[in-house]
Amino acid sequence: MNENLYTIFGAAAREARLRLGLTQADVAERVGIAMEVYSRMERGRMLPRAQTLRRLCDVLSVSADALLGVGPGSAQAQVRSPPRQEDSLELRRLVRTLRELEPPRLKAVARVVRTVVSVMPPKPAPGASPTARKKPAPPARKRRAG
Repeated sequence: MNENLYTIFGAAAREARLRLGLTQADVAERVGIAMEVYSRMERGRMLPRAQTLRRLCDVLSVSADALLGVGPGSAQAQVRSPPRQEDSLELRRLVRTLRELEPPRLKAVARVVRTVVSVMPPKPAPGASPTARKKPAPPARKRRAG
């Protein structure tokens, strides 16, 4: 019975995570556990403690019943709230990397980013073609001396 529960829990957690477009590292970070621990849960190797289960439900936007495979509609994790727009995978990875930096290094990276962004060309107006550029002015004609 326990093995079956582990497998049901893992499959429901994975399905909910993928529905939200999150990585295992994203979920682990938001829940406050090691990624390896969350990975073991998804693979059906272990179950979370009660307080971790509660945090998982919040992060994955599913009920504990759905994760544990009990109650009506337990074959598929039931969504408690509609999926929300998440940041891009690239941005989440960058933020995770930045969180690991010590304050002086984070400050230095922030300065570099602000400098790079300040010299980037402006974002095109909505509806404008990203490749559309203004034509350069024709060269001035030279007058003949005479």
